[in-house]
Amino acid sequence: MSRVMDYDAQHQNVVGDKVRRLRIEQNLSQKELSERLETHAIYICRGSISRIERHERMVTDYELRAISEVFKVSIYDMFEE
Repeated sequence: MSRVMDYDAQHQNVVGDKVRRLRIEQNLSQKELSERLETHAIYICRGSISRIERHERMVTDYELRAISEVFKVSIYDMFEE
């Protein structure tokens, strides 16, 4: 039995817009966000941050946790519209 996926296959995550918005609000470059994630033992290069923001790269649960910690927001806030 095949599974039906009700989403655009081009979009690999639902948090990309929020990552970009928070990064800009906090005056961080993509490189600076990448460097702050490294302090949480999460290694996402600047190019991958760009792909996350364009919904072209998946975000794992532990990456999302670290991203929310860097931005000092709840992980649940990452999903708000």
